[in-house]
Amino acid sequence: MARKSSPTILQEELYARARADRSYDDSARGESSRDELDDARLVDLDADQESPFLRAQKRVSARRSSLPKRTAHALLWASVAASILGATALAAGGLYSYGEHSWRFRLNSSDDIEITGMQNVSRAQIMEVMGADIGRNIFFIPLRQQKAQLEQIPWVDSASVMRFVPNRLKVEIHERTPVAFARVGSRISLIDSGGTLMELPHNHKYSFPVILGMNPGEPLSTRAPRMKAYNDLVRELDSEGAHYSQDLSEVDLSDLDDLKVRVNDPAGDVLLELGSSDYLKRYKIYVAHVREWREQFQKLESVNLRYDNQVIVNPEIEGTPKQPALSAATAKAAAAAGVKPAALVSKLNTRAVPKPAFELAPQTLNPKAAAKKKTAKPKLKTRGAPVSGHARGRLARTSHRASEAPRRAAKQQLSSTKSEAAGPTPSKPAVAKIPKPSPAIVKQTTNGGTS
Repeated sequence: MARKSSPTILQEELYARARADRSYDDSARGESSRDELDDARLVDLDADQESPFLRAQKRVSARRSSLPKRTAHALLWASVAASILGATALAAGGLYSYGEHSWRFRLNSSDDIEITGMQNVSRAQIMEVMGADIGRNIFFIPLRQQKAQLEQIPWVDSASVMRFVPNRLKVEIHERTPVAFARVGSRISLIDSGGTLMELPHNHKYSFPVILGMNPGEPLSTRAPRMKAYNDLVRELDSEGAHYSQDLSEVDLSDLDDLKVRVNDPAGDVLLELGSSDYLKRYKIYVAHVREWREQFQKLESVNLRYDNQVIVNPEIEGTPKQPALSAATAKAAAAAGVKPAALVSKLNTRAVPKPAFELAPQTLNPKAAAKKKTAKPKLKTRGAPVSGHARGRLARTSHRASEAPRRAAKQQLSSTKSEAAGPTPSKPAVAKIPKPSPAIVKQTTNGGTS
């Protein structure tokens, strides 16, 4: 059975049917909306056919302001800042006026001043400086000026002054550290390592030697090298843990090339000349031989240790000015502060009668060798110059007075008188029992014999 061929639908009929269907669906809409849709489609089709490069060439008109955008932002921020500054200035002015005139910020009494770090400085000394600020506004107290005035107090090394709102001050004191007593004129004071003098405390006791050689009114630049020499002396004497500096009652710094110390010995104080270096080595020589010298001499007054391999016992001492006598009140205050009694007695160093000079061998000067075995007595230095009978008698009286009893000294004086009557004997050697003279004695007796 043959198929029936379907009729062919033309394109015009197809579009016509579609239009009929669309018109049926849009029957409720108005004819005006259909026209707008067709116009929109036509516009879209026209836009698709245009070139894309033509879109950027279209310009849209816009209104422009009379000021640039950046300038407008800058003016806005400037006005905000000016407003803030104005408000801040008004607030600060109000606070300043309030702080200046308000009673809350006034220092009412000394109870509002807190002081810390005082040991030897009294509160009265602090209030002499800070008392003028009582009743003043705390914001108008010159802190730097008060700090400088506090540091003028001898005991104050440094100070700091701080204010605390509403009405409190705090003062911190750092005191100086004394290292010795110093005898300046008729007064005894404490002295620190830099040479600053301080008053004696009332509630502290120290164990320091007394320094001599300081003059009243001299600047710190003069005292500084002397105190450096003293610090080196104490540091060297205490370097091995023996603390020999505690045995010293006086230290004479008048001659920095020859430091003199006075040893506080129970058997009698002794003046030692230590030179300008090797203080510990020379002091050990004294410690090792002091007993031997006390047995040999009736009184041990001084020892010169400044020369190498030579020790001079009871040497000729250069005359020094006598220290002014201390008043009873000064001596009592110094003793209460810890000054040793030997340093409170004024001593006059005058030229003494020359005594024998000893030249010791290096092994004798070695303290270790002296501790192992007893060394022989030091021999006197020999001189080849002739000695007259008169000079020999005077030498005998001097030496026997130091080593023997008064009875032997009287007999020796009698024998010297006989020898003096017999006349000089230059070729005859000296008697073995008489010690041979020191260089100073030989020089004097030789000149006396020739004249």
